[in-house]
Amino acid sequence: MPLHLVKLCVGCRDIAHLAAFQKARREATGRNAHVTRMVPRRAKEILDGGSLYWVINGMITVRQRIVAIEPFVDDDGVKRCRLELDPELVPVRPVPRRPFQGWRYLKDEDAPPDMDIADGEEDLPEDMRRDLGSLGLL
Repeated sequence: MPLHLVKLCVGCRDIAHLAAFQKARREATGRNAHVTRMVPRRAKEILDGGSLYWVINGMITVRQRIVAIEPFVDDDGVKRCRLELDPELVPVRPVPRRPFQGWRYLKDEDAPPDMDIADGEEDLPEDMRRDLGSLGLL
């Protein structure tokens, strides 16, 4: 059973903004990675199908599969961790999440489900999905 991470997406307004930011970073660096300070101790469980769930405007709204976890030392001699992410952004049913620092583990059974394309949930505007999710209607 995979283990996931959840992280605040600071500075992003919505999924489209995150997608544009990551596209620009991929074009500049050739990588689709997020750098953190701490290395997850449970990396093996995360690499067994885990995703990074992004909190945007107080709601978990999207996930990306984590394909690699790479500890490294930056140019200043500080230990860091690079989370290599699949470029596909998968919208999930919005779930409220209070602010926190860093990242947190997220058990598979606690992770929000992906949007159901068959029900047309993905066709709703993102702000409407977020509002409906906060009301418990989605």
